[in-house]
Amino acid sequence: MSSNDSAPARAAASVTVGTGPLGIDDVVAVARHGASVVLDPAALDGVAASREIVEGLAADPEPHYGISTGFGALATTFIAEDRRAQLQASLVRSHAAGSGAEVEREVVRALMLLRLSTLMTGRTGVRRETAETYAAILNAGITPVVREYGSLGCSGDLAPLAHCALVAMGEGEVRVSTGSTGGVGETTDAASALAAAGITPLRLAEKEGLALINGTDGMLGMLALAIDDLRMLLTTADIAAAMSVEGLMGTDAVFAADLHALRPQRGQAISASNLRRLLAGSPIVESHKGPECTRVQDAYSLRCAPQVHGAARDTLAHAASVADAELASAVDNPVLTLDGRVESNGNFHGAPVAYVLDFLAIGVADVASMSERRTDRFLDRARNQGLPPFLAHEVGVDSGLMIAQYTAAGIVSELKRLAVPASVDSIPSSAMQEDHVSMGWAAARKLRRSIDGLSRVLAIEVMTAARGLALRAPLVPGAATAAVVSLVAETGAVPGPDRFLSPEIEAISDLVEHGRIVVAATSATGALD
Repeated sequence: MSSNDSAPARAAASVTVGTGPLGIDDVVAVARHGASVVLDPAALDGVAASREIVEGLAADPEPHYGISTGFGALATTFIAEDRRAQLQASLVRSHAAGSGAEVEREVVRALMLLRLSTLMTGRTGVRRETAETYAAILNAGITPVVREYGSLGCSGDLAPLAHCALVAMGEGEVRVSTGSTGGVGETTDAASALAAAGITPLRLAEKEGLALINGTDGMLGMLALAIDDLRMLLTTADIAAAMSVEGLMGTDAVFAADLHALRPQRGQAISASNLRRLLAGSPIVESHKGPECTRVQDAYSLRCAPQVHGAARDTLAHAASVADAELASAVDNPVLTLDGRVESNGNFHGAPVAYVLDFLAIGVADVASMSERRTDRFLDRARNQGLPPFLAHEVGVDSGLMIAQYTAAGIVSELKRLAVPASVDSIPSSAMQEDHVSMGWAAARKLRRSIDGLSRVLAIEVMTAARGLALRAPLVPGAATAAVVSLVAETGAVPGPDRFLSPEIEAISDLVEHGRIVVAATSATGALD
């Protein structure tokens, strides 16, 4: 996914990073919408104060982990003072061992922002110029090239974060943005990019290499972006379902508030409320009410939409609560405590974030599965309440939207595979010192693909329902769904003879991805929940 136009964070020109937590909207603003970063001066003073503690321990003849020792399985190896700068640089260089495709710009910006946020808590012991360098890189539109594979989700997202730290040292590869929100520039070397931006490369001091790579920032950044996407997509799912209920001559009676109060699931109530508002005053719905209607119950994919969409909403709310807690965390090892101790800990383990990333993938797959079933009903003349087979223009000659449903079905099948949790896996590393890992990065990567799939499945339902509603003429849909039908028609996706269908699917997918389906519907209903 990329930016969605309805995101509240898109208007933010800058985000201040201090000792307090960032919000999800702050992450989205910087990562996705090009907001600049401002460092809180008081927090910078705290960073400098905590650095004095580290420097005192560095002068101590007794070894202190991460300051005067090696790392991981080499934690008991004392490092002489004149070798410690080399130790930090070597740590970053060796850990920048990613492989595969480049990670998206918005993900890299999110993880750099979140690492900066932890640095600014004053609990990591870095120098103030280290925090200032990360802010400068973000503000200059310089994006380190991070590779997809390399994180096991424990001891932090080590390889992805190391690629970013390497760039701060003036090494490695970067892309320089050609615009505030997105144009991805040519690949160049970090030294040249920093020099062009007037940024002095860091020469890491004691503990700093460790502080720059030891966090859940990659998986957390992707979780924040996924939450932003799903808040919009689950509303889109309610809109698509309303269009299908209308187009398939379903009833809105099952969405009554008193029925849903009998099962007080919060997300279900929200979804049902949205459906009532979307279908309010629909001439199509009103046309088949009364004693002459012989249908007793609609299919589950229509009748149970609030229950499924609502369960996904509740899962999203839980994921957001986990994200908020993680955004308020200072994840490093070792960490400086408020009373000045330097303590080893296990807070870098990604399990809390990994679990909810997997939970969301399950919800995404199920919402998409229900959407595809509604699409399929439109195309089957035995179930579509009098519409032509496959919504074809000339039955027998035209195939209509037959293969669009195949596309949705293929995506749903993949989403089911992507719903298999990554967080139940573990593989030992670092000579068995790191013998249990979260795989949170992998959970986040597959969730991103799942969200892309959901947006496309919903787009196909919206396209199908819009054609079905158009074919109900002279009956007309309600104001909210009519606004969506009109928007879809602007792409050329209207009833008619067979034509090259892929561009229409892509155009409507773009409308879904950028929140324009929600904007169209809410122009009639007001803001939906």
